[in-house]
Amino acid sequence: MRRDVMRYVSRCTTCNKAKSRLNPFGLYMPLPVPSVPWEHISMDFVLGLPRTKRGRDSIFVVVDRFSKMAHFIPCHKSDDATNIADLFFKDIIRLHGVPTTIVSDRDAKFLSHFWRSLWCKLGTKLLFSITCHPQTDGQTEVVNRTLGTMLRAVLKKNLKMWEECLPHVEFAYNQEVHSTTKVSPFQVVYGFNPCAPIDLLPLPTFEHVHLDAKTHADFILKLHATPKEHIEKMTERYKIAVSKGRRHITFEIGDLVWLHLRKDRFPELRKSKLMPRADGPFNIVKKIKDNAYQLELPTDFGVSPTFNILDLKPYLGEEDEFESRTTPIQEGEDDEDITSPLDIQGPITRARARHLNLEVSSFLSISNYEFENRLLPNDYIVIRNQGEDQEIHQEGLGGGEVQQGSASQVGDPIQVDFESNSDSRTT
Repeated sequence: MRRDVMRYVSRCTTCNKAKSRLNPFGLYMPLPVPSVPWEHISMDFVLGLPRTKRGRDSIFVVVDRFSKMAHFIPCHKSDDATNIADLFFKDIIRLHGVPTTIVSDRDAKFLSHFWRSLWCKLGTKLLFSITCHPQTDGQTEVVNRTLGTMLRAVLKKNLKMWEECLPHVEFAYNQEVHSTTKVSPFQVVYGFNPCAPIDLLPLPTFEHVHLDAKTHADFILKLHATPKEHIEKMTERYKIAVSKGRRHITFEIGDLVWLHLRKDRFPELRKSKLMPRADGPFNIVKKIKDNAYQLELPTDFGVSPTFNILDLKPYLGEEDEFESRTTPIQEGEDDEDITSPLDIQGPITRARARHLNLEVSSFLSISNYEFENRLLPNDYIVIRNQGEDQEIHQEGLGGGEVQQGSASQVGDPIQVDFESNSDSRTT
């Protein structure tokens, strides 16, 4: 019974639209681990800062996914893709070269034709995260949070001085030991930590001095192998922790799925707490990856049709065995009693006999039935009314038309006997 109930509820349209998601589908799929610094990067913006003397109110954040080194570039919120490209060439490519891949969100600057065409000509692949799914670029989100914490600690009440303090904050961030690589970003990129103003005796250690070129090259390769090993270990640990409680599932083109309506992505459809939490089912038209799919959405939704598997739930359809079940009373209809009037519980009293007499009389006066072969073979239906018998006889297995006698008097009790060749039943 429990299995039948769970199967019925899993196919119920009302339940799928009204209930919240408990355990999301899909396992954690981390991005590939790079092998060298500044080959695979991610970028984002920090907006909403106080306007400085130079009129800047935003920070362009660029992070290397291997060394975890970050550059914080002040900019204007109104800068278009051309201005952002100029900043990127001046502060990133000038120092580290052209990257192989760039991970970013779906900002209007990154989706512009100029930005796509520029990186297409340079041979750089652009990887965009799904709307309202910041976990794709979680590294940059963590850097943004750390940057905000460091700025609040340095600025205190001088909020408009953040642009002057930004170079010092960047230097301090890149010199700090990272929890994933176990070394600082400077050590991964350069092989050592640059001297800080607090260093009174900036003497290099012996392990950082290599006069022989081959020995120095081997040292750099070994230095890069250690952070990569730590990154892979931390990534695997995080993958196990995040995937705990999830169920691996994949969809194919043509499958029907329920779509979870996130409040930040569908604000109009989630104005109230009592509005449905899901909609659908919708058809999958494209499989981007095992955890990203493109749906066939109505045009009035006005959002990107690409969704992460966390927002999807398989549509199981409806089974035939449940079609015969009664449906809930529709809104606006009367709550009528669906109990049969001839279904009398308890002893037959005089009042109940009169009620039964009325129902049977009404039934016989308006009905004309032909019995099928399998219903009442060789049976007699005898209706007795105080000595006056009315017989309705069905002969043989061939069946026939019911012969109706005179209508019984209202108020007189009626006794219905079912008699056959093998047994006799009286009600």
